[in-house]
Amino acid sequence: MPKVIYIENNGTEHQVDLPLGATLMEGAVQNDIKGIVAECGGSCMCATCHIYVDEQFMGLLPDMEEEENEMLEGATSERMSNSRLGCQVRISNKLDGVIVRIPEKQ
Repeated sequence: MPKVIYIENNGTEHQVDLPLGATLMEGAVQNDIKGIVAECGGSCMCATCHIYVDEQFMGLLPDMEEEENEMLEGATSERMSNSRLGCQVRISNKLDGVIVRIPEKQ
């Protein structure tokens, strides 16, 4: 299983193994990572699974759909070039070792 490194806003690091096809949001929720609220349960209807993906992995992610882009416009924390919604990023072997930072607020 691919490994994901979640880094909370306070610097606490969690290394977890996720099954192929799971979303980064699901992995955070299932592993009690603080800071991911996931109010809509992963249906891209809020921005409470906003994450910052380490720049070195950005080119490996699927393109952002318009719906995700619109949701990120309303995110509570600052939107950055590496902002994504965790519910829209599914884990694959090429994302093994991906580093995900959790914003200060959701």
